[in-house]
Amino acid sequence: MLAGLSVAFDASCEEMWLAWRNGACLVPAPRSLVRSGEDLGPWLQRRSVTAVSTVPTLASLWPAEALESVRLLIFGGEACPPELGRRLASPDREVWNTYGPTEATVVACGAPLGGPGPVRIGLPLAGWALAVVDAEGHPVPEGGQGELVIGGVGLARYLDPAKDAEKYAPMPTLGWERAYRSGDLVRFEREGLIFLGRADDQVKVGGRRIELGEVDTALQGLPGVTAAAAAVRRTEAGTPVLVGYLTVTPEFQRQEARALLAEELPAALVPLLAVVEDLPTRTSGKVDRDALPWPLPGAGGGAGGDVDGDALADLPPAQAWLAEQWRAVLGVAVASPDADFFEVGGGSLSAAQLVSRIRARRAEVTVADLYDRPRLAAMAELLGDLGDDDPTTGSGADGTFSRPSPTPRLTQLLQTLTAVPLYILTGARWLVYVLTAGNLLHLAAGSPNGAGEDFSFLPWTPWPVIAVGLLVLVTPWGGWPSRRSRPGSCSPV
Repeated sequence: MLAGLSVAFDASCEEMWLAWRNGACLVPAPRSLVRSGEDLGPWLQRRSVTAVSTVPTLASLWPAEALESVRLLIFGGEACPPELGRRLASPDREVWNTYGPTEATVVACGAPLGGPGPVRIGLPLAGWALAVVDAEGHPVPEGGQGELVIGGVGLARYLDPAKDAEKYAPMPTLGWERAYRSGDLVRFEREGLIFLGRADDQVKVGGRRIELGEVDTALQGLPGVTAAAAAVRRTEAGTPVLVGYLTVTPEFQRQEARALLAEELPAALVPLLAVVEDLPTRTSGKVDRDALPWPLPGAGGGAGGDVDGDALADLPPAQAWLAEQWRAVLGVAVASPDADFFEVGGGSLSAAQLVSRIRARRAEVTVADLYDRPRLAAMAELLGDLGDDDPTTGSGADGTFSRPSPTPRLTQLLQTLTAVPLYILTGARWLVYVLTAGNLLHLAAGSPNGAGEDFSFLPWTPWPVIAVGLLVLVTPWGGWPSRRSRPGSCSPV
């Protein structure tokens, strides 16, 4: 069972429970690896991982072949795109879409994916009760839509009795003593519930629940901002991004604004900033978030002006091609060689998606390279001279990928020979431990001269020899060679 989710995310409990309940091995993975996409598959296969629980955003980064060894794949935490289930479901693999807010511990219902029909969040699991109610709290008829109410054994509790009574109030119309009103809109169908979205302005991006009103307030408090609204948009690459739309005065400074937001909001809530002439409104006078412009016409630089093809034409071929990939992943147009990928809205997930695109031209590029070279010009140096590369085929002029050379055979042989004395020293150190333990057992039997009958089968080693062995092979001054990293292993830097 893969342990790839942060322990700060309640879905990580599902990973632990699945492993412990079934006697499986729980295999923790570095967060950077889980977000890497193509590098994950070989890692899963080497560790024989057969079950994975994750959020759809992360799974969308993984090619289908990365999950060849996986027999059970569980999605949760956010709405699942229909194409994701169809792409990853197979006769040899179960793919499930699950639903459950944190307030109703981890998972309350689920449904298999991959078949015909819409994506469903399914029917209640054992121990749970679900109801779809109207504004008055009465159950809706089949085919109707309403708010999802959850009851059952897994409801959470607040330590504050007053807050607990408020959040988990009784539902007389259902006859429930404790119930959680999720705020999620669903359609009631006998085959399984269908998730329709939030009843309020609360949204999820990357598995994190975000209150758009909280982001609106932070944006409106920025210097030089006259009006602001936040919305979730999806890039050409399919990544959901949080965008802050602003109308500003000439005094507005983008970098200063981003720095202030980073101090006030958690990192996941800092939006991509887009300056617009005005904010569209509904007849009620409220901002019409659905009418906010997308894609952005050059939100990555200046005050939000368009970046046209002539600007890209002024860039070298590698930078121009890379700027197009930035636009596809981030949803912003970038035409400055000094533009910073992470300052214009990039993050760990978008970096992984960008690497997947770059590897169509240069297979050796990693996510770490992007963090080392975040600016457009420096990142383009990773691509080298593209020449007449065909971006539609993802190959160079010679029709081949640029791949790193394998380690020479002679180097491999020298590494192996170097490891031999280290292994010998390690074995000698353990031999000293065994001989020391034998002497101590003789003493415990009451025969300090080595004549103990209970452990007579053990050899007796003179104490001076033991002392020399401990000094040379065990103490920090003498034992360091046997504990050095072996060739091919990882050591702390």
